[in-house]
Amino acid sequence: MNQAWIKVFLVLLFIGARDMVLAQQLKPGFEKSEFKEMVLISARTTADSAYANKFPEPQHFKMIYQSQPIGLDNLWDLWVSDTKVAVISIRGTTQKTESWLANLYAAMVPARGILQINGSDTFSYNLAADPDAAVHVGWLLSTAYLSKEIVPKVQELYGQGYKDMLITGHSQGGGISYLLTSYLYQLQEEGTIPADIRFKTYCSAAPKPGNLYYAYDYEAKTQGGWAFNVVNRADWVPEVPMSIQTLKDFNAVNPFVNAEMMINKQKLLKRLALRHVYNKLSKPTLRAQKNYEKYLGKMTSKMVQEHIKGYVPPKYYNSNHYVRTGNTIVLTPNEDYYKQYTDDSSEIFVHHLHAPYLLLLEQLDETVH
Repeated sequence: MNQAWIKVFLVLLFIGARDMVLAQQLKPGFEKSEFKEMVLISARTTADSAYANKFPEPQHFKMIYQSQPIGLDNLWDLWVSDTKVAVISIRGTTQKTESWLANLYAAMVPARGILQINGSDTFSYNLAADPDAAVHVGWLLSTAYLSKEIVPKVQELYGQGYKDMLITGHSQGGGISYLLTSYLYQLQEEGTIPADIRFKTYCSAAPKPGNLYYAYDYEAKTQGGWAFNVVNRADWVPEVPMSIQTLKDFNAVNPFVNAEMMINKQKLLKRLALRHVYNKLSKPTLRAQKNYEKYLGKMTSKMVQEHIKGYVPPKYYNSNHYVRTGNTIVLTPNEDYYKQYTDDSSEIFVHHLHAPYLLLLEQLDETVH
């Protein structure tokens, strides 16, 4: 083989190797550098240039689209890299009332159903196969509005050769990213978007998106290293919404299901004592759950309707058993961190914004998975 043919062979080999790399860039597992890019992107999804300019530009991605505010003041960006990887970035809470309503509208709804999002439009969703799975209705409504733009963009990108897509969001944006991820998997199962698109999700400082059965479904779909929630141990946002677990929030087979029957079999005095204890333990959680549904569901929905004309509140799921969801990467503050970010009750977001997350990320061991 002469030198000319050797050069042609090497060029073809290089092109082939390059195309193989471009064909599938995303890999399973938590990658510190990859997540850092997501944080820097997320800082710009705020649409606040003064805030965004406090941080360096992402190194490998450029923004090609930013939506207008929609729904409950929701907004998203689309970023791409030279290696055919796209990023869907969801904005977190803003200072507007409707944005906070998306958080406060914290009743649960079944993870499968139809939302009447305005007078002429509905959103059909199936985020989990389990009929007992339930999710946060405010962030579901936000997902409904965002998906109207995101899904066509995903299809458009696929036509341009993009098969690797990252989903990210900080704070409320992380809560919505959970539900958006589930929805995109649903569309793949239905054949609405191609099955060979690889999604990988990095929620950041995200709150709890649903109940245990939703968490099980989400974790099963993304297991193997395809979804993470990164949280600052000092941040309160991943601890909300408040969770209430009642005896109804257990699997069908449990030691409580026949408790009343067993109590009725006891002798009178013992039966009275046991029933008193049972009611003392059970009734407070049931009352609390009903109150949460009343105030964070029915009453808050009326305020939502003032901002979204034609919205029809759905029937709520009788639970508020919110749980931490997905593979969690914990950023643990040390003494030096607290010298810079001190606990201050007057600054409720001191541990929640992008800067403390980036600081703690630099201290994170590279071997974390």
